[in-house]
Amino acid sequence: MILDKARPMQRNELLDHIFWHTLSGAHLAHTSGTDTARRYNRGFSPIVAFADPARPDFAALAPWCAPGEHFYCENWNGAAPPGWRIDAETTMFRMVWGGAMPPEVQAPAGVAEAVPLGPQHAQQALELATLCKPGPFGIRTIELGDYFGYFDGERLMAMAGERLRAPGLCEISGVCTHPDYQGRGLAKRLIAGLIRRHMQRGDRSFLHVMRSNPAHQLYLDMGFKDYLESTVRVVTLEAPTGKVLP
Repeated sequence: MILDKARPMQRNELLDHIFWHTLSGAHLAHTSGTDTARRYNRGFSPIVAFADPARPDFAALAPWCAPGEHFYCENWNGAAPPGWRIDAETTMFRMVWGGAMPPEVQAPAGVAEAVPLGPQHAQQALELATLCKPGPFGIRTIELGDYFGYFDGERLMAMAGERLRAPGLCEISGVCTHPDYQGRGLAKRLIAGLIRRHMQRGDRSFLHVMRSNPAHQLYLDMGFKDYLESTVRVVTLEAPTGKVLP
């Protein structure tokens, strides 16, 4: 559902179907599937995407999945296909940056500057995401883009990074702050830093937030605008397939 009909944004086909364009494009090397259905490989974010989300080809996807695996998928309705079950359903906003370039970001007093997250930080990032639940996240998710974090000694206080992408577009994702460090503006600074990076290279920043997440208003206040609201489901494969998985 496209939002803000009084002042509609220019439609962007890549952004309308960003999950498919990412999994079949920029992140193809990190996915498995066919020309109609793809999934991130194990260890990355548990997300699937379809060339035609209105008619998702679950039959093509199933051989690349294992029974009991849970996946997030967007923008389809109707009953669960044979061999699959729907575990959860909600909606999320896709928001695009509508403001000017943020000023250069500085860490708050008493906090060291944000540092890039690498493989040595993967377990810390996963533990923080598991605690804060910013969305589907795996041990290798930080390999999908540039991630940054603020540390208190060896403890990861907050992080944010990049996930979905297509020409001219880059998603801000994995935004979370440990409850012990909230209220310092750490996540907001990380987001601003990513927006600056994107704008400097000619990309437009976007992000996703669940309808029930109060951060939606925070993002509006920052300068993001609602682009569309779509259905999100968590689905699980029930039937065995016999395929050797990646």
